[in-house]
Amino acid sequence: MRILLVEDDQSIVEVLTAVLVEQNYVVDVAIDGEAGWDLIESYPYDLVLLDVMLPKIDGISFCRRLRQRKSQVLVMLLTARDTTTDKLMGLDSGADDYVVKPFNVEELAARIRALLRRGSTSVLPVLACGGLQLDPNTREVRYAGSLLQFSRKEYLLLELFMRQPQRVFSRREIVDQLWSVGEDPPDEDTVKSHVKNVRRELKAAGVPDLIETIYGQGYRLHADEPIARTEAAIAPAPTLDAAVAENLAAHQKRQF
Repeated sequence: MRILLVEDDQSIVEVLTAVLVEQNYVVDVAIDGEAGWDLIESYPYDLVLLDVMLPKIDGISFCRRLRQRKSQVLVMLLTARDTTTDKLMGLDSGADDYVVKPFNVEELAARIRALLRRGSTSVLPVLACGGLQLDPNTREVRYAGSLLQFSRKEYLLLELFMRQPQRVFSRREIVDQLWSVGEDPPDEDTVKSHVKNVRRELKAAGVPDLIETIYGQGYRLHADEPIARTEAAIAPAPTLDAAVAENLAAHQKRQF
């Protein structure tokens, strides 16, 4: 899932981005409303985290403009204003949720997961192909009951293929889907390396070769049977790794 964070406080941006990336979201950042609007017009987002007090285009105006264009993207407003009038104004502008600063980062992450679940047409489905299962709720991939180990980008790559089987993804499309705007775009060899690593892990586990190279076009998941989608209960988010936990600890004395 892809999230747009429109926030001009760099300390908030750093911590929120670290937490969301750890939970396998692709996060794009804009520091003013105008830059955020440019990104909205360029990429499909599942959620917009939107500060109310923004330069150039404020959050309320931004949200109203989205709804005037009939955009159904989920919007969560972040604001220091805590009056009933301010909350009503935010929700009346079309926002789906309203979070008051200061907030606890991990609690905010839980609110984000809940909002994304409410906005989905279905509870995040477990994707299955033969004995291979990918559970977006736990970010785990298993084959015949055994847990497979992937890096974050490798996991996202496999999820991309399994969500849209038979679709051919060019390397450019893979980059657009899995790398945020702020990241340095990888070269062709990096994408090829990620595909190779996913193939190697699947092969080592005994999974039949599922990723097909379409020469001159890109890659696709080529399965002998359709991808099954079964609903599963939402599991707790995975524990933050040591690097993110350290980052949070450094900001523990200051809530956002």
